[in-house]
Amino acid sequence: MSKQIDPANSVRSGANPEHWMNLESVAKVEVTSEDRAHPVEDALTPSNGTGWRAAQPGRQILRVLFDEPQALHHIHLVFAEEHTPRTQEVLLRWSRGNHQPFEQIVRQQYNFNPPSKEIEDYTVELNGVKRLEMEINPSLGDGDFYASLAELRLR
Repeated sequence: MSKQIDPANSVRSGANPEHWMNLESVAKVEVTSEDRAHPVEDALTPSNGTGWRAAQPGRQILRVLFDEPQALHHIHLVFAEEHTPRTQEVLLRWSRGNHQPFEQIVRQQYNFNPPSKEIEDYTVELNGVKRLEMEINPSLGDGDFYASLAELRLR
């Protein structure tokens, strides 16, 4: 699935939008699946939404494809789990272009004991970023779990 974020349909809050990159104007987003009630836009733009959620269980990938190379200095992620204890793994990586190899930023595991929220702020110095990719394995154990992301903010 490939998406273009439509700024005309975005809902904005009063939360200091000048501090974060306006992804609507500089990038396209790809997700491997998407629950219609929880579109990726809910995680990428300040809103009152509930964030993105996959339509199918299992490992999922979310890609931010920048129109022009970007310098990234801060990556802000929020994951939330309201119902089921589980261990999730997230791999965050970047690339300078379509045919360039990915470089790992971080691989992180989170233990959720609901209701719980995991907030991660990564300070990075990445120049020439054309692709930012997040691979989410929603459960390292048994069961059919759905990947989700409450927030992704970049600057």
